[in-house]
Amino acid sequence: MATELANPQTDRSALVAQGQVFEISKAVTFEAAHYMDGKPEGHPYRAIHGHSFRLEVTVAGMVKTGEQWVEDLSHLAECLNATAAKLDHRLLNEIGGLEVPTLERLCLWAAADLKPSLPGLSRVAMARPSLNERCELVLQRG
Repeated sequence: MATELANPQTDRSALVAQGQVFEISKAVTFEAAHYMDGKPEGHPYRAIHGHSFRLEVTVAGMVKTGEQWVEDLSHLAECLNATAAKLDHRLLNEIGGLEVPTLERLCLWAAADLKPSLPGLSRVAMARPSLNERCELVLQRG
């Protein structure tokens, strides 16, 4: 249910966040290489190749008491940058859990890496923008 303001310039008392669920998102980019074992000889995915990746995460929840936000965006950026740094300029196949580095597995890996620091984590998306490819993992609440 959206909050409607009689006069958005003056009716600030109507801006009550209590009880509302918000989603905030932040993204970071990194470069990495990978290959796909199991593809037939000569298949282009079998050779080591690189991509520019975009990792975007969403945190959902109610505004924290006394803070007026769901999550401090600087904390979100710090967590996201730390996760991206573990992948940046790496051969993804050499990272535990990413031996088969599909976008789906990258989402799962990033979610596992971020969840301890971001308990409200609700979505993880991994994209290869130059190829117009994107995968999104929607995490169950609770």
